[in-house]
Amino acid sequence: MPSSTLSFQLSRRSVLGGIAASSALVALHPFAARAQANQAHLRIMETTDIHVHVFPYDYYADKPNDTLGLARTASIVDAIRAEAGNSMLIDNGDFLQGNPLGDYIAYERGMKEGDKHPVISAMNVLGYDVGTLGNHEFNYGLDFLNKVLAGSGFPYVCANLTKGMLASDAKKDELFFKPYVILEKQIRDGSGATSPIKVGFIGFVPPQIMVWDAKNLEGKAQTRDIVDAAKAWVPQMKEEGADIVIALSHSGIDGSGQSERMENASLYLAGIEGIDAIFTGHQHLVFPGPKDFDGIAGADAKKGTLMGKPAVMAGFWGSHMGLIDLLLEKDGNSWKIISSTSEARPIYHRDENRKVVADVKDKPEVLAAAKAEHEATLAYVRRPVGKTSAPLYSYFALVADDPSVQIVSNAQSWYIKQMLKDGQYKDYPVLSAAAPFKAGGRGGAEYYTDVPTGDIAIKNVADLYLYPNTVQAVLITGAQVKNWLEMSAGMFNQVKAGAKDAALLNDGFPSYNYDVIDGVTYQIDLSQQVRFDKDGKLINEDAHRITDLKFDGKPIDPLKKFVVVTNNYRAGGGGKFPEIAGDKVIFVAPDTNRDVIVRYIVEQGTINPTADGNWSFKPLPGTTAVFESGPKGRHFAGEIKGAKIEDAGDGENGFAKFRLVL
Repeated sequence: MPSSTLSFQLSRRSVLGGIAASSALVALHPFAARAQANQAHLRIMETTDIHVHVFPYDYYADKPNDTLGLARTASIVDAIRAEAGNSMLIDNGDFLQGNPLGDYIAYERGMKEGDKHPVISAMNVLGYDVGTLGNHEFNYGLDFLNKVLAGSGFPYVCANLTKGMLASDAKKDELFFKPYVILEKQIRDGSGATSPIKVGFIGFVPPQIMVWDAKNLEGKAQTRDIVDAAKAWVPQMKEEGADIVIALSHSGIDGSGQSERMENASLYLAGIEGIDAIFTGHQHLVFPGPKDFDGIAGADAKKGTLMGKPAVMAGFWGSHMGLIDLLLEKDGNSWKIISSTSEARPIYHRDENRKVVADVKDKPEVLAAAKAEHEATLAYVRRPVGKTSAPLYSYFALVADDPSVQIVSNAQSWYIKQMLKDGQYKDYPVLSAAAPFKAGGRGGAEYYTDVPTGDIAIKNVADLYLYPNTVQAVLITGAQVKNWLEMSAGMFNQVKAGAKDAALLNDGFPSYNYDVIDGVTYQIDLSQQVRFDKDGKLINEDAHRITDLKFDGKPIDPLKKFVVVTNNYRAGGGGKFPEIAGDKVIFVAPDTNRDVIVRYIVEQGTINPTADGNWSFKPLPGTTAVFESGPKGRHFAGEIKGAKIEDAGDGENGFAKFRLVL
């Protein structure tokens, strides 16, 4: 390094707040290095979708994992702050639920007044400035959430969660939380002088929590459209003196066109006058990035802007730290943004052999904050509850009848038949709908259920059923059963007869919306177009992917009534399946699906999870299709009932590629 540059960096370090000397010099962000006397660099850092992953540990696999953990993300906070002239730290929601540590606290230990939740204790170590709420914050109920947030050392904001009915004017809504905060911060400019800046933060949650968590929120809360809420509150933030307004949007990026109560509204939120920068999340993707959001008008995935404004989405489970860097300039007594950059900085990379390599170490203080609860969770998840006579895995859950989905369906059917045996629905035939939750995708090449033959512990049950949904049942017709399956078949691309190695899976279709319905038999004709779009709208009236649909060995009667057991998400309209909504619900259980699975295994003692092969693809002679799954699936490819699956080499990002012979 030339001596002039060395001298400049050392002097800058001194000017910018006495950053502690270390063996290596910190590379300043260009904004910090070039800020003039009336200019200042402000870096805002984001964590999002932590889902209780404090430790770099996979509780389901019961082993360390270098791709996740707030303790890892936290270890780079000090260095990232040191690169900046001035910095702030925010969390963008979904911190409270998502792994057995969260469930252990909610269901085993509980939260008494004055208790500190381990994820909050860990976050308090890092000195967050503000946070917002994600949809999963409501999974354990409002009382639990309030006890958790009481221990937070920083404020939470949410502008679109109301108590009861919506007011005629959003600014008259009675909110659970402050819609925004305006934080006054002393920032140092390029000359070393300090002066105040007022930074406003406003938060948003997906309106769909009223569907996804109706059991916890119905009659207690309501949600307003994200963009509508922002239009009401952002002008008031400016009137109160906010120099810049930052949106904390636990909502993803969807370029399909603005609509009422959008789940992923961040692109259109960024278009609101007065919002200067936007932090996004919820989708578990990375922005800016190489490909997740290419081709969306208004979203620049290279520059990291939405509607021309700086934006970032920082992955999930602590995989990235989101950074928005702002070069500010003094304009009279206020500040304005004159330039910006965005970055999602990862905590790991893959080497030339595609193996995960950690780029950072743990921050000991964060581990210490949750150590006792982490160890208690390990004991919690290791408790045996029964045995399995065959392995449980989900490597091929999207392409063939699957043991990990089969056992969920078996447990649900067993439970609902007991619940309804003496009631008015006792004589209706029972079907069971279940979907694979751990099926690779955004979770990565190791994100699959894999339970060997032998003991089943609680950790394995949580692995089989990832979310704390509750059991519900709906009463629907045979025709509606068929349409349910037609909607599920959106998981697959259309494959023309005779095609060679066609792409099989629709990457935009979530695996948790791919329901298999047990109790009927059917085939899926991939040569047909999809019948419904992602919103459940009929788009191809003549398309029928579901063929040979039978109940009790006979073609299903379109008018016959069936009880279908599922979860509260699907029964309440989650996934927008045609005609499946709250008005069809006949039974609301007090039990979670996971609790039901545990009870089923305990009663059975030893379970047989072998898939019954009730569905398959309609043969298309001379046709093959390819898909990706975890490399460990190679051990099971030859054992799949009703499907011929071949190894087709390596895929991307650690996945293996497989060929389905149709």
